[in-house]
Amino acid sequence: MQDIIFEPLHFRNLTVKNRLFRSSISGRIDNYDGSGTPARINWERKFAKGGVGAIISSHIPVDPSQRILPNYAMIDRDDKIPFWKEVVNAVHEFDCKFIGQLSMSGHQQDIKGIENKYRKPLSSINGFEHFHGITGIQMSQSEIGQAVLKFAQAAGRARQSGMDGIELHASNGYLFTQFLSSAINKRKDEYGGGLANRARFLMEVVKAIRMEVGQDYHFQVKLNAADHHSDYILNFGSGNTLEEGVQVAKWLEQSGVDALHVSTGSQFPHPRNPVGPLPVESAVDTYVSMIPSGKFSFFNYLTFRYRIFWPLIKWLWVRKQPESMEGINLLECNAIKKAVSIPVLCTGGFQTASVIRESLEDGFCDGVTIARALMANPDLPLMFARGLEQATKPCSYCNKCLAHVLVDPLGCYDESRFANYEAMMDELMSIFKVE
Repeated sequence: MQDIIFEPLHFRNLTVKNRLFRSSISGRIDNYDGSGTPARINWERKFAKGGVGAIISSHIPVDPSQRILPNYAMIDRDDKIPFWKEVVNAVHEFDCKFIGQLSMSGHQQDIKGIENKYRKPLSSINGFEHFHGITGIQMSQSEIGQAVLKFAQAAGRARQSGMDGIELHASNGYLFTQFLSSAINKRKDEYGGGLANRARFLMEVVKAIRMEVGQDYHFQVKLNAADHHSDYILNFGSGNTLEEGVQVAKWLEQSGVDALHVSTGSQFPHPRNPVGPLPVESAVDTYVSMIPSGKFSFFNYLTFRYRIFWPLIKWLWVRKQPESMEGINLLECNAIKKAVSIPVLCTGGFQTASVIRESLEDGFCDGVTIARALMANPDLPLMFARGLEQATKPCSYCNKCLAHVLVDPLGCYDESRFANYEAMMDELMSIFKVE
């Protein structure tokens, strides 16, 4: 009898060889103008080689002024298509599918590019996000229309490049969340107020993309099952409930979306995403780059800089986290799965074969998406295929990778997982080597 982990997952327009997806994650490894580099190709290739059924790309900006971080490959112009063809071809060598995640940042930007250094980014509101305190300007209805068009055009480019499908990043605090969340969206027009109005922008983008790419192209949406916005140290309201997340999921299915990718957490970082400790020791060295960006950035830096604050800040961060980090979103994901008939993917700290297998067999989800555990062990799927329950050196959930991504190459920075410091550096720099 075949292990359910390695059974193919059939979507309406796509079949993936197993139930393991590399979730959206990457570092600042491309050129500043959004053109791609060989490091990006090497980054995606190593996970495809490691045995995942599909890769969901890191967030791909569809507009330079709406990028979350500089030095990420974009898809804002036709001249970007050839590079993405190279990425897709590299991934396909290993019978792995590639799903491009299209994004707009809104006011949640980790590092401002020069395009936003001296002006505020466009957002759903005139106001600030609640971790760094970066302030945005409320988009006009005309600007919303332009954003809808940019998403549709980017989706068309994704299909031209050979990507096997696309995903909209409508969770974790980025632009769609800034419209969807009741804790963030305080607009008074037809894009604010009740849930249907708050979901209007997302639904308009979904409709425009379907018109652009047709009905025979894989199209999924990553969304929050629930916001848990009050899990932050400062309480700015709870945000969308699970019931509201279920309703949005139903609307998305009715609009013709092929699959849903379920997460939780109204912003990034969030105590539930990625689950685990706040990596204050590493943030001391990297968060200084954020000081000019937001209302809370200097305060955040001080709490990272002085050890006297560490016990309190660490406790406040984890106080509402469950004891088990693995499968943190399963119950909420299951509520969405019960409400729709399309496949549902779940993210949330997965790295143990029996946990993944049980989640699939019990119908909590149809596939799992993995980020940190695959950075720690890119060949984790091959380990499962050999019958291992877990990697010999599993991810420790330390979240040091999260702190380093602002300025350093992304990868595992838990030195205890390596033979020595030099071995850790070799792995971190491996994607820059010419093969």
